[in-house]
Amino acid sequence: MRRGVLVRLVAVGLAAAAVASAVAFFVPWLPTPASKQADRIDFVFWFVTGISIAIFALVVAVILYSVVRFRARPDDDSDGAPIHGNTGLEIAWTAFPAVLVTAVAVVSAVALAQNENLPKKHLQVNVLAQQFAWSFSYPKYKGLTVSALHLPLNEAVELKMRSKDVIHSFWVPQFGQKQDLVPGITTKLVITPKRLGTYPVVCTELCGEGHALMRSEAIVMKPTAFASWVKAQERAAAKASQGPSGGGPGLAVFNSNGCSGCHTFKPAGSTATTGPDLDNLPADARRAGKPLSAFVRESIVDPNAYIEKGYQPNIMPSTFKS
Repeated sequence: MRRGVLVRLVAVGLAAAAVASAVAFFVPWLPTPASKQADRIDFVFWFVTGISIAIFALVVAVILYSVVRFRARPDDDSDGAPIHGNTGLEIAWTAFPAVLVTAVAVVSAVALAQNENLPKKHLQVNVLAQQFAWSFSYPKYKGLTVSALHLPLNEAVELKMRSKDVIHSFWVPQFGQKQDLVPGITTKLVITPKRLGTYPVVCTELCGEGHALMRSEAIVMKPTAFASWVKAQERAAAKASQGPSGGGPGLAVFNSNGCSGCHTFKPAGSTATTGPDLDNLPADARRAGKPLSAFVRESIVDPNAYIEKGYQPNIMPSTFKS
């Protein structure tokens, strides 16, 4: 190959690589990583992207060179030169992709192994998914259960996840990992938060009519703030267990079953608007002609018994009867 042709080929390849790199690296395709595991996943992503850009640039350069260099002349009616193969080229385009695929496999396997590595000192959180709510309990803190995931900064956390009804999938985009929750199976996920903030928790497995509403939050806090939050939750739980003056067992049930993720209820400090406003329960019970306690119980165990105007049936979890 003549030097001038080689220079043009390299120039075209570099131009193609520059365009692809600008699109890949200067557009924020991925959320800002908020965990150490997300950093490793992003590295694998960009490693594969870099290889793809190099291949793209090479292919574009060869195609453009071939189109220009070997284009048919206006007066050329021949069938072209007979070519019976190129052993060296065939070996190269078999061996080179094999090396690339092996490299991607090794890098991915190392990242996966590191992401699944759980240090001895870690925090365990039990995650329960059900149509259409999340609840998070902390065995270390007397089974403290809340509807939003609270995590201490820079501390390894093991999420032990199970589903109460159908298949769900836990995903926090900034944590970079997704994990299915399958009925009858306990699945696990390791997270080490590295960035303070509040991040969305979503279900990414179609799980019923209320699938789009199955959302919560992951709140990453400084260790001191996390410890203060735990103490505040324990005090609130102790107060609730004292009886009506503290909110009674009903408040504890409300807080521990993810109800605050959908409903407004002033005694619990909940302001969610996905479901009906529970501060209106006395009026709702009167309209239904039922005593308040009976109305509340029936609405929980048979969610479709009374449908508030403006809301659809089959959204409230139907698993509480069991």
